Amino acid sequence: MARIATVNRETKETKIKLTLNIDGTGVYKNNTGIGFFDHMLNGFAKHGFFDMELTCEGDLEVDSHHTVEDVGIVLGTAIKEAIGDKAGITRYGSFLLPMDETLMMCAIDLGGRPYFQYDVTTTVDRLGEMDVELAKEFFYAISYSAGMNLHIKMLSGDNNHHILEAMFKAFGKALDQATMLDPRISGVLSTKGTI
Repeated sequence: MARIATVNRETKETKIKLTLNIDGTGVYKNNTGIGFFDHMLNGFAKHGFFDMELTCEGDLEVDSHHTVEDVGIVLGTAIKEAIGDKAGITRYGSFLLPMDETLMMCAIDLGGRPYFQYDVTTTVDRLGEMDVELAKEFFYAISYSAGMNLHIKMLSGDNNHHILEAMFKAFGKALDQATMLDPRISGVLSTKGTI
């Protein structure tokens, strides 16, 4: 059974349509109106082997906050819908991703309880047209809309582009691990019988 979700969200600030295939090959087509953010989303999809198509019309004349945060809400919702009842998934995923001088860690538990821990230091306000501080808002939104325990930690890094890119790619790799199906798992991976 295909693990695909399409989520639409429309507010006075954004109009978003996102289709996510958890079992894809890394084919992406993302257009948020923020070039740097699209670059980050493309890296997430490519390295996580997720097929992803996203369009977003946001109030960029205000700033990029609503667009980035709302895409996080929609992506988290799509992840939650695509994995369904979570039967057979490995549930946990983690990845250490090096990018030149940067080393980024991402760890995930798809156990249904949202929690977000972010330990990243950047030294610039913007990269392209994206406010760097919005990376934290993006991942927070994913964590809570997906019901995901998400930890992102920078172990080293100086170049801000590398720091953000490593973060998005590490998230893709960790999520790919956490959503993999394991034939050894009967039902869900929990002693409680539910996640």
